[in-house]
Amino acid sequence: MAGPTTAQRGEAGRADTPARPPHIGPQGRRLTGRTRLVLAAAGLALVAAATVWVLYGSSWLRLEHVTTSGTDVLTRSEVEAAAAAPVGSPLISVDTGAIADRLRQKLPRVDSVDVVRSWPHGVSLKVTERKPVLLVEKGGKFIEVDAKGVRFATIDKAPPHVPLLELTPDRSASLRRFGSDRLLREAVGVAGDLPAKVAGVARTVRVTSYDSVVLELTGGRTVMWGSGEEGPVKARVLTALMKASPKAGHFDVSAPTAPAVSKS
Repeated sequence: MAGPTTAQRGEAGRADTPARPPHIGPQGRRLTGRTRLVLAAAGLALVAAATVWVLYGSSWLRLEHVTTSGTDVLTRSEVEAAAAAPVGSPLISVDTGAIADRLRQKLPRVDSVDVVRSWPHGVSLKVTERKPVLLVEKGGKFIEVDAKGVRFATIDKAPPHVPLLELTPDRSASLRRFGSDRLLREAVGVAGDLPAKVAGVARTVRVTSYDSVVLELTGGRTVMWGSGEEGPVKARVLTALMKASPKAGHFDVSAPTAPAVSKS
């Protein structure tokens, strides 16, 4: 019997050879990349939607309590009532700037306030109160004035260690030129420049003209301050004089480069 022919053997060999996989061209690879981008974008959208819902729609991150620090004269309940923080609102939507504005408007004693979200459920109020450097007596009451010249409170009783203003300007060219308001600002500036130890024993700041400010201290001592110019220099000179001559009764720093001390 005759064997297979050459043509038949070639066909059998081709039949035994495994088929090659189809070639995937650049077009197929680009399609896969686009699919990945679509899936990634969809994932990011879902994450963003979930984040928005958690921050705004859920009950997890809502304002539940307000804490206050830094108060001295003011009470925490006063501050928190004036702040009117929207308890129950999403914490992310709380307008911290509006809270700060309300506090400064309703409580003039507040000099500054930091309003900070305290995640996950709180808002903290860090208050800085104005400090009086001078008192103005009016109608049996006392108006507190800070170092910026702001009259921020009227009280019935004078606080300790805050000097009282005595504004008794003479009928001079100084008064006609500057006016009582300018002289008041001059007194405030002097009071704000006083060293802490001097401010604590100052009883009055007497102003008779722009360049004539006199301090009356406890123990009958007086300080001729002069004008409000060179205040920090005068403060340092006065501190040195009082340390060197603790029993002196009169100090003159109106010309800080040539100060003077006397017993009376």
